[in-house]
Amino acid sequence: MFKKILFLTLALALTACAPKTAAPTTLTVMTHDSFAVSEEVIAAFEEAQGVEVVFLASGDAGAALNKAILTKDAPLADVFFGVDNTFLSRALEAEIFEPYDAPALAKVPSQFQLDSSNHLLPVDFGDVCINYDKAYFTEKDLAIPSSFEDLLKSEYKGLLAVENPATSSPGLAFLMATIAHFGEDGYLDYWAGLRENGVVVADGWETAYYTNFSASSGHGAQPMVVSYGSSPAAEVIFAETALDDAPTASILETCFRQIEFVGILAGTENRALAEAFVDFMLSTEFQEDMPMQIFVYPVLPSAKLPAEFVKYAEMPENPASLAPNLIAKNREQWIQDWTETVLK
Repeated sequence: MFKKILFLTLALALTACAPKTAAPTTLTVMTHDSFAVSEEVIAAFEEAQGVEVVFLASGDAGAALNKAILTKDAPLADVFFGVDNTFLSRALEAEIFEPYDAPALAKVPSQFQLDSSNHLLPVDFGDVCINYDKAYFTEKDLAIPSSFEDLLKSEYKGLLAVENPATSSPGLAFLMATIAHFGEDGYLDYWAGLRENGVVVADGWETAYYTNFSASSGHGAQPMVVSYGSSPAAEVIFAETALDDAPTASILETCFRQIEFVGILAGTENRALAEAFVDFMLSTEFQEDMPMQIFVYPVLPSAKLPAEFVKYAEMPENPASLAPNLIAKNREQWIQDWTETVLK
């Protein structure tokens, strides 16, 4: 009996002294619903840092930011990705991010660095543009509109589908494009003209692109839709049968440049790992993975683009843009006035 007690005592002592395998630290990254990254790319980061990364998809860009702001006293994540230039000032004014002067910023062109305080760091960019169905215009022997003004012509009546800027990021970007082009005093007159010419409004991009757009659905009524300059490349990449050419193209005079940012959420208990994740998003490995995952362009000039992007994606020479502080000051009023003009 004594030997048995002695054995148990020794076993318990050895168990108490034995090294324990610690569970990996969890780093939570809040994103919009469109975010994606290759499994092998994120796995390499997790292994290198000894961390498990959890992605918290939180709706579209605006909804995700609202969620981060509402929970700032008890943050749901360590890092936030997905603020774009249409929400940049609002995000900064909410004071929910900690500054980080990432070393890789030295390699990022200044045109993408819109926050000099480095609370939000640029990761990618893309262009919201009107896309058109090549086959439709060929079959109808109809000229492709080349400007905003062309879309008011009677021959294009009922042929354009757009997204509601109150509920859609590309819809908001296209509204911004019209404001940049026509000015605050002229954009509502333009939208009134589009309404008279039968513009169709969908709540979100998926409905507009996959239901309304003739090139994607094959039976949609609109051969033009507000989408992205990278959408033609996506059509080739995801085609069920191999294509020699993209069935769609972009009207480059209608584009608005979107830039997406990442930031470290204030109050994180994983500051070092959060910095490492921001560095990771600005690394060549991540930057070269993005185009095929979320169909955006890397901000790192040295990152190589997939061949499909080089061949089929289209980039405007002079995309429209608006100052973030101007957007922050007027965004809600612009949306309200648009709603009164187009939907009421």
